[in-house]
Amino acid sequence: MAENEEVPIEGTEGSEEVLRVRLPRDKQVLGLCERRLGGSRMKVICLDGKTRVCRIPGRLKRILWVRDGDTLLIEPWEFSGDGKGDVVYKYRPLQVQWLKKNGYLKGLEDLEEF
Repeated sequence: MAENEEVPIEGTEGSEEVLRVRLPRDKQVLGLCERRLGGSRMKVICLDGKTRVCRIPGRLKRILWVRDGDTLLIEPWEFSGDGKGDVVYKYRPLQVQWLKKNGYLKGLEDLEEF
């Protein structure tokens, strides 16, 4: 799988702009933020069927603002990967549409309520 995939998206005036979609690599998993727990922690439902308590690392704490229902890229921890992980990336709405269209979010379609 490629790390980033460039996809042409038509703009409002008919012009095309290139949208880069970051795809999961190695052990990374796509997930949906179920609930914020306070601080920089949240409960995330991942595509591999596990629910993890994930945190936003310090280098992204002031940059990455996450709300309930956001689609995220999660990297599970090595020593307790079933229960904990780090948020690596937050997908924008156009990127989420592209992921749904190309079948990357098949497991989350049942869980989403929007």
